[in-house]
Amino acid sequence: MKKIKLGLFPKVVISIVIGALLGLVLPDVVIRIFKTFNVLFAQLLKFIVPLLVLGLVTPSIANLGRGAGKMLLSVVVIAYVSTVLASLFSYGISSTILPAYLSPGELSAEGISEKEFLPYIDLKIPPICDVMTSIVLSFVIGIGIIFTDSKGLKRGFDEFEKIVKLTIEKVIIPGLPIYIFTMICEMSARGVINVVLGTGFKVILTGVVLSIVYLVIQYCIAGLIARKNPFKLLWNILPAYLTGFSICSSSACIPVTYDCTLKNGVRKDIADFVIPLCATVHMCGSAIKLTVTSVAIAYMFGQPIGFGLFLQFALMQAIAAVAAPGVMGGVLMASIGIIGTILGFSDTMTTLVMTLYLALDGYGPAANVSGDGAIAVIIDKLFGKKQDVSALEN
Repeated sequence: MKKIKLGLFPKVVISIVIGALLGLVLPDVVIRIFKTFNVLFAQLLKFIVPLLVLGLVTPSIANLGRGAGKMLLSVVVIAYVSTVLASLFSYGISSTILPAYLSPGELSAEGISEKEFLPYIDLKIPPICDVMTSIVLSFVIGIGIIFTDSKGLKRGFDEFEKIVKLTIEKVIIPGLPIYIFTMICEMSARGVINVVLGTGFKVILTGVVLSIVYLVIQYCIAGLIARKNPFKLLWNILPAYLTGFSICSSSACIPVTYDCTLKNGVRKDIADFVIPLCATVHMCGSAIKLTVTSVAIAYMFGQPIGFGLFLQFALMQAIAAVAAPGVMGGVLMASIGIIGTILGFSDTMTTLVMTLYLALDGYGPAANVSGDGAIAVIIDKLFGKKQDVSALEN
């Protein structure tokens, strides 16, 4: 008989359900064992995150190259601005509507049980550098590789990227359900799980609605620029949205997004260039999902996020997310560090962000790939009749 392989989403759901149930009946000694694993895994994450950023972002910047000139710059700038605006859009809306159905401070120290479970081992694994340093270093090295044409250094970082992706796929992703299980189990034992699970559905639904609204805005802008019917463009991109929702990967959805983009009248050479590139640098859906989740968790812990602080987070998160969609959960992994360093989230808050983010992973990639089609329509209008991409790349 063939083995049944569960995806990350069902594993997370199973972890939440089992953890919530077992936390009610397990003795304190077992909860402390789970807490020990939770603490050790959190330390491992803190150690690996700067390496993830360095290993994912550096090769991505280096691989952009200088080949396509103005078009390359235009795609990257539009994608970056779109991702940042997606964060700011979802921050503004979620900060306004979430207080209507969430309670401030309900997960703060004053609002939960004073019962605490200490780990048996509290091992510290300091990272080699902080996340901000790794982001800046990635840009310095990546841009340096482009302008010096350092093939040896580029090859080294390409191989380092493979190691990083292997670490995510073989260590981090398999460990996340267990990590979430131990956290949920402890929260259940402390009597706060009902609040978390009740909130999860509201937060996820808010994120889904905001991502769809942002897509409509994107295609209205693209339709206005290209003088095309935005709703027809949206209808043609629907298969890409559904595929991205199902397989939870921007990169794996490239062939479907490409076909849908051609149906929207984009030239083949433009689609050849824009769609694969945007699958790497355009993360509007993931940004919305991460923002809504972070705003909700911060509000429930009584730590609302001010606009100035969030703007700093949005600008850096859009950079950290570059190249992350090549790996399941990559955007989340690349953003964990700045959630802690910029937003000041504790380990518990970060784990809750991860839990809600992964509880319905598909709508982020779905919005990502659908938004790629909108950028392709804009680029086709700006460059399609002026020059051939193949000529730019030669």
